[in-house]
Amino acid sequence: MNEKKENSVENVVIVGSGPAGWTAAIYAARAALEPLVFPGRATGKDLMPGGQLMLTTDVENYPGFPEAIKGPDMMQTFFDQAMRFGTRVVSDEGVLGSDEASGGLYMPYQNVEEVDLSQRPFHVRGDGGFECRTHALIVATGAKANWLGLDNEQRLAQSGGGVSACAVCDGALPMFRDKELAVVGGGDSAVEEATYLTKFASKVYMIHRRDKLRASKIMAERAMNHPKIEMVWNHVVVDVLGDDMIEAVRIKGTSNGEQRDMPVGGLFLAIGHTPITEFLKGQVEADDKGYLVLKDSYRSTTSVEGVFAAGDVADSTYRQAVTAAGMGCKAAIDAERWLAEKGLA
Repeated sequence: MNEKKENSVENVVIVGSGPAGWTAAIYAARAALEPLVFPGRATGKDLMPGGQLMLTTDVENYPGFPEAIKGPDMMQTFFDQAMRFGTRVVSDEGVLGSDEASGGLYMPYQNVEEVDLSQRPFHVRGDGGFECRTHALIVATGAKANWLGLDNEQRLAQSGGGVSACAVCDGALPMFRDKELAVVGGGDSAVEEATYLTKFASKVYMIHRRDKLRASKIMAERAMNHPKIEMVWNHVVVDVLGDDMIEAVRIKGTSNGEQRDMPVGGLFLAIGHTPITEFLKGQVEADDKGYLVLKDSYRSTTSVEGVFAAGDVADSTYRQAVTAAGMGCKAAIDAERWLAEKGLA
């Protein structure tokens, strides 16, 4: 095992292993900080090794991959690069280096159960019992998409069967072009997703449980006046139909309870995201939606000195792999400079 000496303190602990977490690890490792990463659990419902890209098929909008790359394959390359420079990961077997973690992202890694930011160094406890202290903490846990909770919805989302929670990420893929698509939601984000999809789809249905959009007036008018967008008021999706690929959604009227099947070639969920911050227990300032607040919008500093945030956990606007990676870079550099200023590393 790649253990530090007993009672030693980590320079930096990174929680999360999506594009932000692994990029932070790459930069921190190359700065000789020997970062320790809690990747999350492959069997967990929230934080998983590799982050939300593990549920993505073809990634076409990340620079450097002109022929596209599968989301899990991309995250494996991030993992390999981070481990090459001396990153360590916390598993149920202890702290592992690159040799011991040769199983890549599919090993029993630990998630963070709890942190105590009232003491310095900070105290971190994993859900498998591992505990450590650290001078700096980088939170890169991301935000999980809100799903309907339907079995076939999840299966097709994970298999690349035409169900997605990000139109900007997936909408331009060939599988969705010239198809009739459906968007679930009624807020500004849903309108933005639907409008974006009109660039590629033959028609976009907006399915909303009410008879009025929650979106701002200008956004609502944009959707209702768009020639390719058709509103499906007072309905909810109760099932997603299809084996290898989505074929239709089963919708139910909220007023009369009647059900019918609507053939579509893709389903996009736009019912919000939930930042993964429960383990912080309110110790770091967050906004009313739970996203961590950055003290300086150009940096990664939070309300707690020595705690840095990167990626979707602090970004409710873009939520892209490339922006998350950029924030991971900033968090590692900010942490390195803070440690140096304090004479801690």
